[in-house]
Amino acid sequence: MDTLKTILAVDDEPHMRRLLEISLRQAGYKALVAADGKQALSTLAAHNVDCVVSDLHMPGMNGLELLAQIRQQFEQLPVIMVTAQGEIKTAVEAMKLGASDYILRPFELETLEIAIAKALSNKRIALENRYLKADQQSTQGGLIGQSKPMLALKQYIQQVAPEKATVLITGETGTGKELIAKALHAASPRKDALFVAVNCAAIPAEILESELFGHEKGAFTGAVQARVGKFELADGGTLFLDEITEMPIHLQAKLLRVLQEGVVEKLGGNRPLNLDIRVVAATNRDPLQAVKEGKLREDLYYRLNVFQLASPALREREGDIALLAAYFLTKRGAHLSEAALACLQAYRWPGNVRELENVLERAAILSGGGTITATHLPADIAGQSGAINAGLLAVSPAEAGESTAATYSIPQATEQVERHLIEEALRACKGNKAKAAKLLEISERSLWYKLEQYQLK
Repeated sequence: MDTLKTILAVDDEPHMRRLLEISLRQAGYKALVAADGKQALSTLAAHNVDCVVSDLHMPGMNGLELLAQIRQQFEQLPVIMVTAQGEIKTAVEAMKLGASDYILRPFELETLEIAIAKALSNKRIALENRYLKADQQSTQGGLIGQSKPMLALKQYIQQVAPEKATVLITGETGTGKELIAKALHAASPRKDALFVAVNCAAIPAEILESELFGHEKGAFTGAVQARVGKFELADGGTLFLDEITEMPIHLQAKLLRVLQEGVVEKLGGNRPLNLDIRVVAATNRDPLQAVKEGKLREDLYYRLNVFQLASPALREREGDIALLAAYFLTKRGAHLSEAALACLQAYRWPGNVRELENVLERAAILSGGGTITATHLPADIAGQSGAINAGLLAVSPAEAGESTAATYSIPQATEQVERHLIEEALRACKGNKAKAAKLLEISERSLWYKLEQYQLK
């Protein structure tokens, strides 16, 4: 939905106010007018204004004083000063105080339009830059995989991406639901606008409402300045609500209204914001079971579930493990041996792709950035057969003759695996015991005990 931007024109001369009002409406804006600075501040408090066009010289509160008040109360609101030909120095001073631009009177309608369009564009760019700088999420490599489940998923994404329909992504933890949402955004007509992600489970309930809807200055204790919510930030783009079933029920009711009416109200505010947003939600629960348990409103479920995408578990796409491993290890210059790959493909991966990435990161450190063998994998993934293939339990014929049973000795196998992992960890950490202990996921005291037990230096 394209909504009209609201411009406030401030001038003490009635005929100039009328001229500005008509000009703004002709330019396609919603126009508000004020006769002086005090009336302008009252209007700003009562309406959601996108830009202010103010005369420099007015009785009572002049343009510079109004600008100073606006900067205190509405920090990011663009202000354009209108001044006469001989007052350029004052206009420059206004720019230093935070004005977005100035135009000289008399001016053409086109000049005013250009100045307003530039100010609004700069406001949006500044807003997006602040969000992108604050966003600490790592850049991902997109949807990797050529298995049947992944090819089907990519096909569905291409089909639904051009639409505005809400999408519900289901799947186990660690399967990459946010990546699917990002792929959906990237393939949509909204790709040039922001993709804003919110994890409903990671934000305390008492803060989540302000994060989503924003708040006005003084809306509650500690609200020292107005805050732009994630809904407003995502205007024109995509808002991704992860772990939607963890959102408090009373907020689910507000979300339902946003989805139905496309309107958001900030905390402490009474000015509805008309927004154009695509909402994509995700959950690792069975959504229908969540409805039965009272974790998800039934009406919200049906509103979100216009189109459902299922994120496949890694065990359902075994053929993609080699591709995923190659992607994760390329950054570290490491690669897998055939035996290690076989171990990875035989494992069930309860933590899915996230667990695979973590396991490979650890293995790459242990291997020193070289070839990852089964010995570098956790014991529950490598298994006894993996350790044997890697040569850890290899027994000479003479040893086998002395005791065939020793080949199957769990204590002996455990000792050899531990000894090898400790040696590799110390080598990777250049002898630093504290770092090696952390890498091995044991206490430093336990490491010193094992060094003495295995007579390792």
